Amino acid sequence: MVAQEGKKIRVLIVDDSAFMRKIISDILKTDTDIEVVATARNGKDGLEKAIALQPDIITLDLEMPVMNGLEALVELMKLKPVPKVIILSNLRYEDGDAVVNALEIGAIDYVAKPTRLLMEHHAEQIREELINKIKLICRSKATYYPQIKSEYKRVSDVKKYSIESKSETSLKYIIAIGASTGGPKALQEVLTKLPMNIPAAILVVQHMPPGFTKSLAKRLDSLSRIGVKEAEDGDILIPGRAYIAPGNHHMLIEKYMDNEYKISLNKEAPENGHRPSVSTMMKSVAETGHKNIIAVIMTGMGNDGSDGMLKIKEAGGRTIAQDESTCVVYGMPKAAVNIGAIDTIAPLHDIKTEILKRMGVL
Repeated sequence: MVAQEGKKIRVLIVDDSAFMRKIISDILKTDTDIEVVATARNGKDGLEKAIALQPDIITLDLEMPVMNGLEALVELMKLKPVPKVIILSNLRYEDGDAVVNALEIGAIDYVAKPTRLLMEHHAEQIREELINKIKLICRSKATYYPQIKSEYKRVSDVKKYSIESKSETSLKYIIAIGASTGGPKALQEVLTKLPMNIPAAILVVQHMPPGFTKSLAKRLDSLSRIGVKEAEDGDILIPGRAYIAPGNHHMLIEKYMDNEYKISLNKEAPENGHRPSVSTMMKSVAETGHKNIIAVIMTGMGNDGSDGMLKIKEAGGRTIAQDESTCVVYGMPKAAVNIGAIDTIAPLHDIKTEILKRMGVL
């Protein structure tokens, strides 16, 4: 469901805490483009109100009595039209698996729950993030199909692409990927389709808090033919493996031997408002001097990654952007396109093909 231009965005708030329901309502009511149509005290209550009211978007807590957030989300995804859902969680380290599961089921994004402590120190930041995400998600032109699952097959069932055996241990390519809002689903679409003997290391920056990136890496590793892990300081890049930058850490690449590269993590100041930053990672890759770099910018808010993509293009790398029709939010790709940093624009389901074409595999 896409909110029509000129009409208010209708929001349903589902949370078992009366205090949270009031806080979230008060935040959203400060924007004249948003209308809180109802609140619900648990998943069952929320499901009933979603059916009756057909809101444009639902904010959903995970831990609730009667019916928890994940149980409610499964049922919400069966509705027609499918409501767009943002998870509001305390974002504790141990919540990583639950949030990644919610994104897999069909939630579009997540926002830190505005607790008393956060509201005392970051009230305006929380307000802007929640309101901006609701507006951008509801007004996205993307066709929303949360039920689409990965076409993953066991390795034994897959006909591998023809790659020379001698190249299987050679790092011929570095692939750099950046994503934000809508990114976990988009990454699943791309990474699960790559062949296990690909002669490339894949570097990924997905805007996520600490703990969540580890859960995302574990989930993607279970679905993919390549290996997927949360990056660690000092990791040596090897072909057939994807490295996801850990939350709250920038990820850089350093050349330390002939055609050998390692990962360096740090907590330097955020770039473009983010740590990890896509731009930080992309610029680091460009500076390695590697002759075969492929960079991909996917769905996300803001402009993080655009200047890094330009650096890679200027260094002779090939650049790909996800198209507007398949982005949950066409912010980051649009910013890169607007500054001339992109060679190819492709829908999400074609990005894997575009990558392999540039490697001469297809």
